[in-house]
Amino acid sequence: MTYDPYAALPQVPSFTLTSTTLADGERMPNAQVSGFFGVGGEDRTPQLSWAGFAPETKSFALTCFDPDAPTASGFWHLAMYNIPVSVTALDEGALTLESREGLADAVRVLRNDGGVRGYVGSAPPPGHGDHRYIFVVHALDVPTLDLDELASPAMLGFQMFGHTLGRATLTGVFGH
Repeated sequence: MTYDPYAALPQVPSFTLTSTTLADGERMPNAQVSGFFGVGGEDRTPQLSWAGFAPETKSFALTCFDPDAPTASGFWHLAMYNIPVSVTALDEGALTLESREGLADAVRVLRNDGGVRGYVGSAPPPGHGDHRYIFVVHALDVPTLDLDELASPAMLGFQMFGHTLGRATLTGVFGH
């Protein structure tokens, strides 16, 4: 049985999420693999574009989650929110561990499960098999969410509950 981290949430319409750097269901490129955890990658977010979301959308959140991590709670690689509705794409490397290249000032980034604000690339333990890295753009019915800067990605999910109009997903795979 495959774990679905969104199965317990209310069902919402999906919209389209595409990438020029990451193919859905395919191996993560080296740029999206972790250097932070010593896997030899670059910890760069992939290029992402989204369309077809509800016209009532007022902002977006972007998360990346590994449900296959050897923990009881998976591993959050990225949690960012308050992305303006006018933003429907991110360049590759828009968020790394060191920079927020071209992100709007309103965008907030929470600490991931590596304890840093930014994107930590894929880094499953050697011999643990392939892991899934689920990138999700959440279309929200509010222009901003008010979270404490020490909030967790799980708290972001809790705050999005009831405000999510739709979700778009793209999954990369990596193992070594």
